[in-house]
Amino acid sequence: MNFLALPKIELHCHLDGSLRIETVMDIAKKEGIQLPSFNKEELQKELIAPLECKSLVEYLKRFSIPNLVMQSKESLKRITFELFEDAATENVKYMEVRFAPLLHTLKGLDVVEIIQSVLEGMREAESRYKIKGNIILSCMRTMPVESAFEVIKKGKKFLGKGVEGIDLCASEEEGFCRKFVEPIALAKKFGYRVTIHAGETGIGKNVLEAVELLEAERIGHGVFIKECSQAYKIVKDRQIVLEMCPTSNVQTKAVHHYSEHPIYQFHQDGIKVTLNTDNRTVSNTTMAKEFHIVNNEFNLSKEDYRQIYFNSVEASFADNETKEWCLAQFEENDLQK
Repeated sequence: MNFLALPKIELHCHLDGSLRIETVMDIAKKEGIQLPSFNKEELQKELIAPLECKSLVEYLKRFSIPNLVMQSKESLKRITFELFEDAATENVKYMEVRFAPLLHTLKGLDVVEIIQSVLEGMREAESRYKIKGNIILSCMRTMPVESAFEVIKKGKKFLGKGVEGIDLCASEEEGFCRKFVEPIALAKKFGYRVTIHAGETGIGKNVLEAVELLEAERIGHGVFIKECSQAYKIVKDRQIVLEMCPTSNVQTKAVHHYSEHPIYQFHQDGIKVTLNTDNRTVSNTTMAKEFHIVNNEFNLSKEDYRQIYFNSVEASFADNETKEWCLAQFEENDLQK
C-alpha cells in the first residue's frame, strides 16, 4: 500500500512537538530569542529525541526550545498553519491538534488570545488545503488543579468553533485522575469531549481511572492496559478508543522495539485503535511513516487499514458533516477499487 497517497486521519498530535526546525530558527532571529545553535544540524539534536531515549522525562525535554518561540500571536498562528500544511501534503484529511495554552503566556498573552491565534492558523490552512481540523485544549498534570479550571473556562467560548476537546498531559504519575475529577466534570458539563493521556509509562490502572472517574471517551497511548486486566477489560467492553503512537512509545521506552508494540494485538482482539504521530518533530515522523513502520512489523491488510481509518473517523470529535466528508475521501481512494 502507498501510505503517502492514502487518506489519513490523525487524532493525537501536539502542536509544540511538531515545529519545522527552520521556523524555530526564523522566529528566534525575528524575536531576539537565544537558541543553543542556529545551525540546523545542531538544532535538530536538541529538538529530535533519539530512538534510544531513556524515558518519557528525557523525551519531554525536547519541548523547552519550541516553547521559547511560541509566545506571540503571530508565531502561534504560523506554527499551527505550517503543521496543518505539512499534514495536508501527506493526505491527512482531518487532524486534531492539541496544545496547552498556559505554556504560551510567558510574554503576556492571555489564554483567549492564544487559543484564537491557533484557531486562525488552522482556519487559514483549511482554506488553502483539502484538510479539516479541530483543537484539543491540554491541561498540564504538573500544574495546580486550578490551572485546569482556567483553561476550561476561558476555552468555553470557542466550543463548536474549532475547539472540541479537553486533555490531561505531561509526565504521568499513578492516581493523577483523582485530582482532576472536578475540572473534567465541569468541562463535560460545558460540552467538551474528553481524551486523557494515560497508561503511557507503565501504569495501566490510570487508564481504568481515566474511564471510570473522568469518563474519558478516548485514551492517549494506553499501552499499559496490557499490564492491567481491569483496564484492558473496560477499554474493550466500552469500546474506548486508543490513540496509539508507536515511534513515540519506543522513544519513551513504553516499549523497547516496534515489534513489541501492542497496537496490532489490540486491533486483532477487537480493541479500537488509531495510529498517530504524537509529535512530528520530536519523534521525527509523519503519519505515512508510522503506517509504514506498523505495516513492516505486522503486515497490515487493506481491511486493517480500512478499520483503523474508520475507527479514527468515528472516534474523532468532528461534527457529522465533517465525518461524512472524511468517509467520502476514503471511498474515493484507490484502496476501494
